[in-house]
Amino acid sequence: MKFLDEAKVYVRAGDGGAGAVSFRREKFIEFGGPDGGDGGKGGDVVVECVEGLNTLIDYRYQQHFKAKTGMHGMGKNRHGYNGADAVLKVPVGTQVFDEDGETMLADMTEVGQRVVLLKGGNGGFGNAYFKSSTNRAPRRANPGQTGEELWIWLRLKLIADAGLVGLPNAGKSTFLAKVSAAKPKIADYPFTTLTPGLGVVRIAARTFVLADIPGLIEGASEGAGLGDRFLGHVERCRVLIHLVDGTQEDVAEAYHVIRGELEAYGAGLDEKPEILCLNKCDALSPEEREEKRKALVKASRRKKVHVISGVSGEGVDAVLHLVADEVAAANAEEKAEEAPDEEEGWRP
Repeated sequence: MKFLDEAKVYVRAGDGGAGAVSFRREKFIEFGGPDGGDGGKGGDVVVECVEGLNTLIDYRYQQHFKAKTGMHGMGKNRHGYNGADAVLKVPVGTQVFDEDGETMLADMTEVGQRVVLLKGGNGGFGNAYFKSSTNRAPRRANPGQTGEELWIWLRLKLIADAGLVGLPNAGKSTFLAKVSAAKPKIADYPFTTLTPGLGVVRIAARTFVLADIPGLIEGASEGAGLGDRFLGHVERCRVLIHLVDGTQEDVAEAYHVIRGELEAYGAGLDEKPEILCLNKCDALSPEEREEKRKALVKASRRKKVHVISGVSGEGVDAVLHLVADEVAAANAEEKAEEAPDEEEGWRP
C-alpha cells in the first residue's frame, strides 16, 4: 500500500429541501386549507476517526465529497427526509486544516472521534407554516438553505511515543527491527526508508510506540533529499532517539546537522527530550569508541552519550528503559494537567 500523509479535499454540505405549496382538496370537505410540508435538512460533512487505516491513500483517488440534498416537502403535511451525511474516514493522528494550510479545524486523536466540519442547510417551510387567522390560504413557501462548501487539507501525523532521528544509514531501521516486530526495509545505501514506520516496543512489562522516519541531510528544511516533510510525524513524540553512525569520520558534524534541521523545522522538536546514541559500535575498536564518544559529548555540550549497536543489541535495553521512563513521566505530567483542580471544602 502506498503511503500518503497529505491530501487536499473539496467538501460540500447538502442543500436543504424546499417547502411545498399545497392545499387540501377532498370531496365533501368545503374548506381544506393549506397542507404543504417543510423540506428536509441537508446532510452534514463529518470527519470520523476509524481503526484499520494508517494512510490517506483513499483521498488520492477521490477528492470531492458532497452530502445529499434534503427531500422537498410534499402535500398532506409530509415533511421531506433529511439528506445523508458525507463521512470522511481518516486514520488516528489526522489533522484537518483550512484551505490556507495553517488554520486547524480538527485534530483526530482517538478512534471513534467525530467532528462536524460543515452543517447542511435547513429545509424551507411549507405554506402550512404561514397559515394564520388573517391569512387562511398562504401561497408561499421557503426554498431550502444552501449548504456550505470548503477546500480542506488532511495531514496525517503518526501518533508515537518516541521517534528515531538521524542521517541516512544511521541504523534507524535496524534499531526499529531489533526492538520491535516491525519489518522495515534494511539495506546498505542511503534513503532506504522512504516512508515513516511504526513499531511497538515492550520492555520490562512496559510498552511504547516507536516511529522511524526517513533520514535527514543538511539542507532538508530547504527541500534537500527527501526534505523535512516527514518530521511532522515526530511532532507528537514524547522523546527523540538521536542515532549517530559511529563508522563515519566526523560524528560531531553529523550531530550538528540533525540538530540544525530540527531547529529549522520548528514545532518544538529541538526542545524535546533527546537520548543521544553512538550507533554501530560493533564495527569500532575500543579506542575508536571512546574517541568518538568524547567527540559527541563535546558537540552536544556534555550530554550523556550511549554507545549501542542495533545489530548485536549492545546497550539497546538501557536506552529502551530510558525511553520508557521519559514516556511514563510525560504521560503522568499530561494527566496531572488535565485533572481538574480540587476545590477546598467548606469550612466554618
